[in-house]
Amino acid sequence: QVQLIDSGGGLVQAGGSLRLSCAYSGRTFGRYAAGWFRQAPDKEREFVATISQAGRVTYYADSVKGRFTISRDNAKNTITLQMNSLKPEDTAVYYCAVRLDLTSRRSSEYEYWGQGTQVTVSA
Repeated sequence: QVQLIDSGGGLVQAGGSLRLSCAYSGRTFGRYAAGWFRQAPDKEREFVATISQAGRVTYYADSVKGRFTISRDNAKNTITLQMNSLKPEDTAVYYCAVRLDLTSRRSSEYEYWGQGTQVTVSA
């Protein structure tokens, strides 16, 4: 059974940084592509970043490109989202997710999800 546990959220001022982590447990982690999504109040869940099974390929939403970095450590079964130059519009609950095989920007294509971690950026 696959389980994901998100952590690392918090309150930060605009321009600051946060590092989100996602701990994976279950079958072979290296078979899964991973992604981060976020959902702000009264908005739909949106794609943030995704990373391939071996970590060689990454894609980002235009809104976070150049500020956020997704990475993974297959030996430690972790997925990380480093967020720099945070803006108030980055405020949301952030979720990690995994899916077998290829990366995807579509939340509907992810099979397993973390519980989410709140990120709040003050102006």
